[in-house]
Amino acid sequence: MVSPVTVRQWAAKGLLPAHTTAGGHRRFLLEEVEKFARARGMSSTLASRGEGYRILVVDDDTSFLGFLRELLSSEQDFVIETSHDGFDAGLKIPQFLPHAVLLDLMMNGLDGFSVCERIKSDSRTRHMRVIAMTGMPTAQSRARILAAGAEVCLTKPLDADELIALLRSEALARA
Repeated sequence: MVSPVTVRQWAAKGLLPAHTTAGGHRRFLLEEVEKFARARGMSSTLASRGEGYRILVVDDDTSFLGFLRELLSSEQDFVIETSHDGFDAGLKIPQFLPHAVLLDLMMNGLDGFSVCERIKSDSRTRHMRVIAMTGMPTAQSRARILAAGAEVCLTKPLDADELIALLRSEALARA
């Protein structure tokens, strides 16, 4: 979501690698644009075109994880990946590059608070949306996860329509 002039200036300064055709037009490799955007904490809409809106669901409750996978997979343009704990999520995030992470707060080992803090403290991932979920909502846990960088903290059981609308609002903005 920047002007073509800005992209040309980045290329001219050597910040964004480009190939110049014989006709003087610049061509950019998708991987280079994504790398450039991640390094600067920007989200790239290029990756979402044609491959869908990527959502990583992180929850240690396998039944709930299955429910969310089924619910979200039924939505057109959503690509779903799941993780059963915070450690596994940390391994999947760099490869899957989700647009949004649905994150349970209370998990064994690396809890949702720690995962959110790690996502938001890394320049390569801080642009990712974090939507927290908890079955034990308290004012303290909500304040803590929002301070860590989550967009919202939803209460389980989730309102499926509310969740899909929340995800869809950003997915449509990226289209």
